[in-house]
Formats: sequence, structure tokens, C-alpha cells
Amino acid sequence: MTDLYQSQRAMRNMRRAAMQRGVIAVLDVGTSKIACLILRFDGPDRLREADGVGPMAGQSGFRVIGAATTRSRGVRFGEISVMNETERAIRTAVQAAQKMANVRVDHVIVCFSGAEPRSYGLAGEWALQDSVVTEQDVARVLSACDVPDIGEGREVLHAQPVNFALDHRSGLGDPRGQIGNRLACDMHLLSVEASVIRNLLYCIKRCDLELAGIASSAYVAGVSSLVEDEQELGAACIDMGGGSTGLSIFIKKHMIYADAVRMGGDHVTSDISKGLEVPVAVAERIKTRHGGVQATGMDDREMIETGGESGDWEKDRRSVSRTELIGIMRPRVEEILEEVRVRLDAAGFDCLPSQQIVLTGGASQIPGLDGLAARILGQRVRLGRPLRVQGLPQATTGPAFAAAVGLCLFAAHPQDEWWDFDIPSERIPARSLKRAIRWFRDNW
Repeated sequence: MTDLYQSQRAMRNMRRAAMQRGVIAVLDVGTSKIACLILRFDGPDRLREADGVGPMAGQSGFRVIGAATTRSRGVRFGEISVMNETERAIRTAVQAAQKMANVRVDHVIVCFSGAEPRSYGLAGEWALQDSVVTEQDVARVLSACDVPDIGEGREVLHAQPVNFALDHRSGLGDPRGQIGNRLACDMHLLSVEASVIRNLLYCIKRCDLELAGIASSAYVAGVSSLVEDEQELGAACIDMGGGSTGLSIFIKKHMIYADAVRMGGDHVTSDISKGLEVPVAVAERIKTRHGGVQATGMDDREMIETGGESGDWEKDRRSVSRTELIGIMRPRVEEILEEVRVRLDAAGFDCLPSQQIVLTGGASQIPGLDGLAARILGQRVRLGRPLRVQGLPQATTGPAFAAAVGLCLFAAHPQDEWWDFDIPSERIPARSLKRAIRWFRDNW
């Protein structure tokens, strides 16, 4: 665990250096597409770090100057399965974005889904030597958190302080400079499969790029798709990608839980391909043009040409009704949503003051999905699009780019994490286990 801790700190320093030079790339490595955006930081904001142990705020100080996306290769369930194919796809996306931006970038911040994320809620407290809370006190209270034994072959991806309490006052965003005797902290820790991260790091290195940060797609999709009130009062973001569906829960502007379901839009496409006996590319086209999950009276009469490529004209001229297509798509979409429901229940989502659910990601564009999701997940469901950021081309503003846009906001204003404070490395033990989401029931 200590090595990742060191490399995370090195990445944070690299990100600062890249921002001072003024350009950095963000890369969303997904199962169906790889998106690269190049950001330019300018003006006085460039050198001002986001102040405080704070939520992500504002989006001033940067604009997108290059954007490119390419079909992903060699990625399954959000994890790299064929290294050289993924490397080629990443190079293609980065080169195209560099060409548009007319600059060369060396530093990238990457997000990915999959890797079997697990969330933990940790708590720690510290008696203050002096009555004013200093940076060192924050470091000490973080190192006093009971770190769970996250298991063999897993590494910590995010470790974020989400709530501070000073004496009897809870819900503080940043306690530094305040006066009291006893400081307590709640932290959210997200662990993932180490091998998945190592493959990704190795792949980025093979593309001759330096890694300046790494984040979970579920987290950054929530950052860009949830509006401020939702992040404050409590909401879940469901990021429906091609190979996996990420979910994150936010409250008080912090992520307090994340998980992923190993199913996404590609599974729906594959069901259509098998059900209608057509190639996957044809199934994808049928899904995006005619797909849906809510049948209406008109669907029996709407016929869809399937068009095969076998060379047998009679066989290739088949057509199916939209009702049949919905009959193939709906069970799989229901299965994904049911699985999401199970994860939300396990997280204790129903204890939150607000149970808003926001659907985003490429697969959230299936017509009728919001109605079906409202029935399975609860009444308060809406479709989310990422925030508008300066310079973003029209083609990259849809829900499929929620994670990429969130990564831009993460690059500009990363939330403070454990490694941003000088915690003595001997204070990173593996001690008792505390499972997620217990603390906010007591605090809010």
C-alpha cells in the first residue's frame, strides 16, 4: 500500500507541474470508446490551487483545446485485455486530440471503470496539541483512521476526507485554522484490483506518456453529471457505459460510496446480435436507431430491416418488428438496473435525505430508460448530461462523455486526498475493518 501512496503523491506533483506549464490531457479509457480531451490552463487561476479540503468548485481557469475519440480495442468490462490493441487505440486518440489542439502533451490524467471497486468508511480522531487546527493536525487525524485490511492484490485508488468534526461540531468541510480540542475525521476509501491499475499504468507508459493522476469513472461521472444541489443533499450517479455500469453516491459534495456492475450497453448489443442473428456492428446500428425498452401500440407495425452480410439475398432481406427488438433489449436492461438496485440497497442509499438518481453514460440514451429506471430504482430518476465546459466541441457534450468531462473538473480542482498531507509512512498500517456508509447516518 505504501508504494501506491508514494506514486499517488508523485502523480499529484506531476499534475501541479503540468498545470504550471499550462497543458494537460485527460483520457477516458472505456470499453466502447477511448476519449481524449486536451486542456489549457490560463490566467491567474492557473497557479492557484483549489483552496482547502474542499469539494470541487467552479470550473474557471481552463478550456478544452483538443478533443478526439476512437473506438476502443482490447478493453473488456472496463479492463485492458489485449495490451497492444489498447495501446494503439490510446495513441490514435491522443494524436488526433494533439493535432486539433496543435500542441504536444506529455502528461495525462486517466479514468477507468471496472476493477471491482469496494468502498470503506473510516473514522479517526486526534487530540490537538495547540488549540488551532493546523495542516499537521489534519495529517495526524487522517493517519489515525483505522485502515481496513483491503485484501491481497488490491490497492487504494481514492482516500478522501469527507467530513471533519471539531469537538461537538460535525459537518465541517475544512477545519484548518479553527479552534478546538479534539479533531475527528470520516474518510471514504475506495480500493480496486491492483493488476488492473498496473496494466493501465504500463499501457500509458508504453504510449510514451506520463501519468499525472488516475480516477474512477464512476466518481468523475458523478462530478460532472450531478448538479450542485444533488451533490450536497445526496444523489446517486449511474454511469452506464459499454462494458460496465459504474455507480457513485454523493452527499455534502463528497463521494461516499462507489461500485460497478460488470454489464453495460455492449451486453444489450450482443443480445440483439444473437437474438436476431445479425453481426454485432448491425446489432449496434439497430440498437441506436430503433432501440427502446417501453413498448407502445405502434411497435407491431414498425418494421426494421435487419440486413445481413451473408450474401444470401433472401436471408439478408429479413425484417423484424420493433416489439420484437424491445423484447430482446428490455430483459437485459432490467437485469442491469436490478443489479444496480442491489448495490444501492447494500450501500444504505435509502437512509439519505434525498434519493435522487441520475442516469448518464452512453447506454443511458436508450429511449424509455428513465421510465423503466424509475420503476426499478425509485421515483426520483432523471437523465443527466455533463456540465458545459469552455471549448468543448458539440460532439462531446452528450452523456457518453460524462466521465471525460468530469475528469477535466477533477484535473482542475482535485479534491484533497490522503496523500496530499504529510502523513508519516509508518502510520499507514492495515488495521481493523470498518465497512462503508455507517457514519453519515449518525452525522446527518
